[in-house]
Amino acid sequence: MARLKDRYASEIVPALKEKFQYDNIMEVPKLVKIVVNMGLGEAIANPKAMDAAVGDLTMITGQKPIITKAKKSVAAFKVREGMSIGCKVTLRGEKMYEFCDRLVSVALPRVRDFKGVSAKAFDGRGNYTLGLKEQLIFPEIEYDKIDRVRGMEVCFVTSAKTDEEAKELLRLMGMPFAAK
Repeated sequence: MARLKDRYASEIVPALKEKFQYDNIMEVPKLVKIVVNMGLGEAIANPKAMDAAVGDLTMITGQKPIITKAKKSVAAFKVREGMSIGCKVTLRGEKMYEFCDRLVSVALPRVRDFKGVSAKAFDGRGNYTLGLKEQLIFPEIEYDKIDRVRGMEVCFVTSAKTDEEAKELLRLMGMPFAAK
């Protein structure tokens, strides 16, 4: 069992139940899925960039990403409908908890001048999106083997009804929110 999943069941659920006065244990918010998305505008001019990004995302998440296609043509960006412009991975279950644990305890502390993540990136429905500037913060990526530094978005989808509940859930899971 994932270390974070075990901690969620033993420590986080009772703490949330006590803080928000839930009557039923099924009301306690939980992490539903984590979506890791990497947009690749450079893939229009350089199709080999997509292979490198897919390889990086596979190493980071432990799951093969799907390639996202353009829904509309945009002449200003030289994008045609159906072109490959990114890749994403949806993590659930054990892999989700493993990834979250690695992100919080290993990857985020490796960010340069790290003072915590923003507490303003909630969407109003209990979901949190975190932007990362480079894939090098993950220990699975070897610096010598990458062709280019790429950023990515990590979206935490929770079953929380409010941002306050979701923030407390993520804080208890170890997410280092910046002091105001």
